[in-house]
Amino acid sequence: MIKIALVICCFALLGACSSSNVKINRTTATVQTTSRSEPIFYNGKTYQLDYNYIEGQGAFDMKVSGLSPKQQQDAVNIATSALSYFACPDGQRGKIMGLPIYVGKKWTAYGKCG
Repeated sequence: MIKIALVICCFALLGACSSSNVKINRTTATVQTTSRSEPIFYNGKTYQLDYNYIEGQGAFDMKVSGLSPKQQQDAVNIATSALSYFACPDGQRGKIMGLPIYVGKKWTAYGKCG
């Protein structure tokens, strides 16, 4: 009885393999360049992230508000995470170019996908 069930399962698997039409699309992924303004929940608090794509530089101008001048690493973490989630294609991470600066109660950074 068990042998018959195994034989039937093997035929079913072989039949499925021979009749499948699997197509793999290898298209290039694109960066989402739409400007965004999003509330970001991070470490129990909500911050505001605004970013715009700069066409000529291929980078994003990112501003994170709601942080203190001593929270540079938090600003980097918020910006890279949000960039990865909202703009970068699957498999790419957001990266900050240089160091962010604190001006006018906002952290400003430039980022790219890569």
